Amino acid sequence: MIKLQKWLAGTASAMLLMGGVASAEDLTIGLSSEPSAIDPHYHNLGPNNMIAYHMFDRLIHQNEKQQLQPGLATSWKPINATTWELKLREGVVFHDGNPFNADDVVFSFERAPNVPNSPSSFATYTKGKTVKKIDDYTIHITTEKPYPLVPNDISTVSIISVEAGTDATTEMYNAGTATVGSGPYKFAEYVPGDRIVLEANADYWGAKPKWDKVTFKPIKSGPSRVAALLAGDVDLINGVPTTDIEVLSGNDKVSLWQGPSNRVIYLHLDHDRDDSPFVKAMGGGAIKNPLKDQRVREAISKAISRDLIVERVMEGVAVKAGQLLPDGFFGVSENLKPVEYDAKGAKELLAAAGVGDGFELRIHGPNDRYINDAKIVEAIAQMLNRVGIKTDVETMPRSVYFKRASRGGPNNTPEFSMVLVGWGAGSGEASSPLRSLIHTYDKDKGFGSSNRGRYSNAEVDAMIEEALATVDDEKRQDLLAKATEIAINDQAIIPLHYQVNTWATRKGLQYLPRTDEYTLSWGVSAE
Repeated sequence: MIKLQKWLAGTASAMLLMGGVASAEDLTIGLSSEPSAIDPHYHNLGPNNMIAYHMFDRLIHQNEKQQLQPGLATSWKPINATTWELKLREGVVFHDGNPFNADDVVFSFERAPNVPNSPSSFATYTKGKTVKKIDDYTIHITTEKPYPLVPNDISTVSIISVEAGTDATTEMYNAGTATVGSGPYKFAEYVPGDRIVLEANADYWGAKPKWDKVTFKPIKSGPSRVAALLAGDVDLINGVPTTDIEVLSGNDKVSLWQGPSNRVIYLHLDHDRDDSPFVKAMGGGAIKNPLKDQRVREAISKAISRDLIVERVMEGVAVKAGQLLPDGFFGVSENLKPVEYDAKGAKELLAAAGVGDGFELRIHGPNDRYINDAKIVEAIAQMLNRVGIKTDVETMPRSVYFKRASRGGPNNTPEFSMVLVGWGAGSGEASSPLRSLIHTYDKDKGFGSSNRGRYSNAEVDAMIEEALATVDDEKRQDLLAKATEIAINDQAIIPLHYQVNTWATRKGLQYLPRTDEYTLSWGVSAE
C-alpha cells in the first residue's frame, strides 16, 4: 500500500481556497460519477452538490475539513433559544445581474425540500425551520425547539434566484434556462453523459475564479479516466482506481493527492416488509422476510470480512468501519468497533433464527458511484454464500439505481431488499447520518429521507430528536453516540468501510483533498 502521508504532508497549509495561479486558463476534470441533475435542489447527492457549489453559493460555506466559513451570510448567531439571526452579504449579484437579498433566501428554503421526484430530498436539512425576512439583508431562522445545528444544516443548501427560479422545473435547470446562481462560475453547457461546462463569473463577490473555463467530463471507467489523464485530455481526475495508485506514484508526469473522507460505505436491509421482493426461500418459494430478525442481520454482518474488502477489493486504500463516522468526528462512539469476520458465529445465528438451511437473497448496488462499488457487492455476495445465504447480485448505473432504491416500489417505497450505499456527512457530524439513514421515515418532518431499509426504533428516534434540540455540546455528543450504539448494534445499517480518496493531476498542479470528497476547481493550484 502506498502510504497516505506521502501526498498529504505539507500540502494543506500551502493552498488557499480561491487564491493564486499566475494567469487564468482552462481546466478539464475527469469525474468518476456524473450528477443526476443540474438542479441544485433535486438530489442531495455528492456529485450534484459538488457541481452546484460552483454555480450556487450557500449562506455558510465549508472549507476542506468542513469547518464553517462566511458565504452569503457574513455572520450568524442565536438571539434566543429558538431563533438564529443571519446578516446577509450586501452587493452580491446573481449571474443575470439581479441583486441578491433576503427574498432569495426565503424562496430557496421553500423550494429545496419540495422538488418533485427527488430521490433524496434536502428536507432533512430544511424541515422544522422557518425562514423569515427581517429586512433585505437580515433573516431569522426559527425552530420549534432549541436547535444548535442550524449553521451546519444551512451550509448544505444552495441559494437560488427567486427571479429566475419561480416555477422553474428540474428540466429547466438542466437546460440552463433557470440556472442562475451567485457562485464563482456560470452555467455554459450541459450534455448528459459527455460534459458540463462552466465559465468564470467576473462579478463574483469573493476572490476571482482561477480558471476561465472549467469542463467536467464524466468518465465512469477508472482505466479510461487514467488514460485520459496520461493522454493530456484532462488535467485532473478523481476516484483514481486503487489498482493504479502504485503505478501512477512512479510516473513523473503525474502527481497524486490523497485524503480520508467521512463517507461510510454500508448495507441497508429491508426492516419493514414481511414479504420482501428479493428474499426467497431456498428454491425460490415464499418466505417471511428473515432480514427483520436482528439475529439474521447480525449474522450477515459477521459473515462479511471487512479486512478482505479493505485489503483486496480496495487495495488497502480504505479504513474498516464500525459506525456512521470515523474517529475524530462529532458524535462518534468510543464503544463501537468494526465487526470481526466470524463465519461460524454467523451460521449459529442463522440457525437460532430458524433459517439454518439458508435462504435466497439478491443484493443491489450501483456500478459507477463509489470506489469499486460493483466489486464490493460481488465480494459480499461470495461471503454470504459461504455461510448458506444463496446470494446473487444486480448492479446498475447510479442514474437508475438511486431512483429505484429510494422509491421504485409500490407507492413510491424502496424497491430492493438489500442495497449497498454510501453516506458522507454533509454537516460534518453524526446527526447527519442518524436523522437521514436511521430515524424512522417521516416525510413531513424531513426525517429518514435516505432510510432505504425503513428501519424504525422509537428509542433511537427519541434520542436523535433530543440531541437535535440539545445546545450543550457535551450532552449532544453523548446522545448522538448512544443513539449510534443502539442503532448499529441493532444493525439498522451494516457499516463496511470509510473511503480514502485519491486524486491525480498532471505534473505542475496540486489538489487539496476534502473530507466531503468534493472535487472543486478552486482546490486546484500550481505546485
